[in-house]
Amino acid sequence: MNADPRTTFTVAVRGMSSTRQARQARPGSTGRRAALVALAALAGLFAGPAPSWSQDLKSAPSFVDDFTSFNRQRWYVSDGWTNGGHQNCTWAKGQVSLADGVLSLGFEKQKTKDRDYACGEIQTKQRFGYGTYEARMKTDTGAGLNAAFFSYIGPSDKQPWDEIDFEILTKDTSKVQVNAYIAGKGKNEKLVDVPGGTEKAFNDYAFVWQKDSLRWYVNGQLVNTITDPAKLPSHAQKIFFSLWGSDTMTGWLGAFADPGRRLSLQIERVAFTAQGEPCQFPESLACSVK
Repeated sequence: MNADPRTTFTVAVRGMSSTRQARQARPGSTGRRAALVALAALAGLFAGPAPSWSQDLKSAPSFVDDFTSFNRQRWYVSDGWTNGGHQNCTWAKGQVSLADGVLSLGFEKQKTKDRDYACGEIQTKQRFGYGTYEARMKTDTGAGLNAAFFSYIGPSDKQPWDEIDFEILTKDTSKVQVNAYIAGKGKNEKLVDVPGGTEKAFNDYAFVWQKDSLRWYVNGQLVNTITDPAKLPSHAQKIFFSLWGSDTMTGWLGAFADPGRRLSLQIERVAFTAQGEPCQFPESLACSVK
């Protein structure tokens, strides 16, 4: 069971954009919400023919963030709202903290507006295209929660809903769910093993997104591949980390129960290496996988 790192710095969002870059509520695998059918339809309104791919797909530059400090130019902190009725917590800047090179997203009992819990989410302000996306992180345990590393773009940015996921349903920390949405259509999910569990130590999660393939890796091992052109995203996306809970999505997340303590998703490093660029640190998947 995870112990939270000692909080020495709480991220504040003063001076950040007031625009709520609210990612619409995303479903899981089993028991996905009917409301998302409507969202998929909305996403379809924006979805025209997929643009032709080129080496110049618009993307922000490569980066590595090891969280020695919090880069306010890179990250937007979600605060004061929720993604929908399914979510039993309110995004709160107080649930995003930094200590000893580890960024922590928290979940704990804290009455905020009409929710009994507070939770943490960050997202990049820029969008990224083809390349290698990597995160090194450790979860907590508990039914009814989702600890996620993913990329997303959608109707809130006047784009079709495209998304690439790692979602750890912490009711079972022996596995991670990988998934992709294209123009709001999912059904690409797969549960894969995480040897030793997601909560016992930091693990490396990565996906390589290219014109003709999408590949997911856990600790450097290939765990899933998509090559069907109809199932490949085609729009630059923001990078997200989040930890949230639900009282209603029991078929997917399990039955929620008050954990009685603060839970956390801890992140040691995140990196994006644009396609064709050299790897940026020795352990990077981009050093060995093309």
